[in-house]
Amino acid sequence: MLEGKTVNLRIMEREDLPVLQEWDNNPEFMGEYEELRQETKTELEKTYDNLKDAQWFFVQKKDGTKIGYIAHFLAAGETELGYFIVPSERGRDMSAKPLR
Repeated sequence: MLEGKTVNLRIMEREDLPVLQEWDNNPEFMGEYEELRQETKTELEKTYDNLKDAQWFFVQKKDGTKIGYIAHFLAAGETELGYFIVPSERGRDMSAKPLR
């Protein structure tokens, strides 16, 4: 787990996928610039099981409450980083302490 001042990043496990499915299927969470997608549990599990060159992390408050996720992956030979935060937590200070 990567620990920051106000939030932590935790690698997403297969058991966490129901939360991700709920968020991915919610247009309010995904925002106006991300394509609207509706994925089944089976589709998401298949994507997770076939992850290569990628990692998914939950953004969690110190009490363990999940408030978003970060996806790190390779696309067209370049590293990309995407993140999504629940609407009620957007705009808050979530600065992390520097890594050593």
